[in-house]
Amino acid sequence: MAFLKTILVILLVYYLLKTVAKWFAPRVLSYAAKKTEAHFKEKMGGFSSQNSTREEQVGDVIIDKKTAPKRSNNKKVGEYIDFEEIE
Repeated sequence: MAFLKTILVILLVYYLLKTVAKWFAPRVLSYAAKKTEAHFKEKMGGFSSQNSTREEQVGDVIIDKKTAPKRSNNKKVGEYIDFEEIE
């Protein structure tokens, strides 16, 4: 009989925790998402002000091109060594 009571208590606690988690998990997750969003907005606040300094009209196409450094192909890589297999 004690074994049956133990199993019943375990099942009752399990379903109680499951129900409580259904109620509170969305609230906790939305709170964490809001805090994370506020943290990122605080950290990225300086970057967004840089982009808002330009006056852009809707439909304007802006292409910012960065010039890549030219590579020179005349670098010495090294000396070629031919290996032979020894048996």
